Amino acid sequence: MEAVKTQDVSVNDLPWKIAYRHDLCTMCGSCVAACTFGAIEASMARRSIVVSRRSFPEPEQKHVARPVIRQRSTIPNACVGCGMCEKICPNGAIAPVRNPDGRFPLLARSSGPIKRGGRTNLNTQRTLDAIVVGRISQMTDPSLDSERHTFDIRSPFGRIMLAKDLPLKVEGDNLVQAERTPPVHWIYPAIFSDMSIGALSLRAWEAIALATAYLNEHCGMPVRMCSGEGGMPIKLLESEQLKYVILQIASGHFGWNRIIKAMPRMKADPGGVLIKIGQGAKPGDGGLLPAAKVAPHIQSIRGVPKATLASPPNHQGLYSIEESVQKMHLSLNAAFGFRVPVAIKCAASATSVSVYNNLLRDPYRICGGFFIDGIQGGTGAANEVSLDHTGHPVVSKLRDCYLAAVAQGLQGQIPLWAGGGIGMTGNAAADAFKMLCLGANGVIIGKIVIQLLGCIGNERGRCNACSTGKCPTGICTQDPRLLKRLDVDRGAQRLVDYMLAFDSEMRKLLAPVGNSSLPVGRSDALVATDKAVADKLGIQYAC
Repeated sequence: MEAVKTQDVSVNDLPWKIAYRHDLCTMCGSCVAACTFGAIEASMARRSIVVSRRSFPEPEQKHVARPVIRQRSTIPNACVGCGMCEKICPNGAIAPVRNPDGRFPLLARSSGPIKRGGRTNLNTQRTLDAIVVGRISQMTDPSLDSERHTFDIRSPFGRIMLAKDLPLKVEGDNLVQAERTPPVHWIYPAIFSDMSIGALSLRAWEAIALATAYLNEHCGMPVRMCSGEGGMPIKLLESEQLKYVILQIASGHFGWNRIIKAMPRMKADPGGVLIKIGQGAKPGDGGLLPAAKVAPHIQSIRGVPKATLASPPNHQGLYSIEESVQKMHLSLNAAFGFRVPVAIKCAASATSVSVYNNLLRDPYRICGGFFIDGIQGGTGAANEVSLDHTGHPVVSKLRDCYLAAVAQGLQGQIPLWAGGGIGMTGNAAADAFKMLCLGANGVIIGKIVIQLLGCIGNERGRCNACSTGKCPTGICTQDPRLLKRLDVDRGAQRLVDYMLAFDSEMRKLLAPVGNSSLPVGRSDALVATDKAVADKLGIQYAC
């Protein structure tokens, strides 16, 4: 007798199991065709049936071969629980079920570290959930009417100069500007995060661009989106809608040759430039675009062959904050004639305050913003250990940076923008309001954007296969067959609807606090239900 292969992987070792009812299945093959991971296959199974061939009952047992749908037990084809088979099955004969006894994390290490495209599974307990809006104005300082009052929901993107530093002089009876001042754009306090064409499918990126343009031109909401690393299509670079896009230059410098060549033909200046030094999720890994996602149009935009594209975790050749200011901020300001604000993005870390202090003391006054990113955001082809165990929550670092500026009387000069888990529980407006009260001028939202487009990944390990190029919803893939699953117009409409709801909810939160404009730094409006959070952030504790 052959020995039992106890070391072999079975379906019970995988994180998801396929619940299949052969009595409802018609073997149409839709589920097999819809599964992008090859987790199920058509197979044959031996079945025992009872038949009666005579004119009167005479039961007889018989063994027959019947076609069935079977789950594959190999790790590369493990089910990710996306549920596409369940959605497409006309009879409800198949569905993924979470397996609480799976040994997948242990087994996968035999073929190298696990990679995942979604957010961390471990750091889901957020500081923002322990904070509530506690200062409700009633008698001493009456609250506002959220439905009829006019609110100024705008944030600066660009260097703000103190009144005493403005280059003004008197000529006769007139006050005139003696020299150029840094550019400042007043935009909506929510930026669609930097997700590139490549990380996202062209259709997903197009939906975000359409929503951004519609919000600006039809809804009066100056929302901006960030291009991410890798450049943009030429038609967009040479269109009027470029003014709604913040161009990003990251450590890989992908796509910038194309952008530079398009500069003479640009009809409008971009909404800004963002220099990404680091990212909050998986710092030290840099960026990675697997070869499976480097489609022909990605090769054209980035000017690269079909290969895995790795971005270093930091800009090569930049070894100090001062050098980055001189080399990059100055050159990129000059490239657009000092008309476009240039900001810097770093990972939230123990040195965030040091970086911010150096930028505040910048003698050129050309840094237009400081973006800090926390561990709880981001997608990418990072190792699981990096996503789960490296990075820093953004809330405390944002507060530290703001208080450091307050101590010097320099708050507000370089706008603070923060991201990393904003809207993680579905309500980005509440998270944004709390971040504003802690010192942010605005927030960066990313994951919730692709969830609105149809992403079904979550923090409990469902799907999270953004890095594989097999995204079942057509959002993070370049496969032409899978791209057709994403409806661009419907995705853009859902983004617009959400941002309109975001705007309405911001007014609902501003009204009870009694603010007509954004409550930047108004920590007195918040209370914490956790004593440690209250002590760390310097806000009231309520129980």
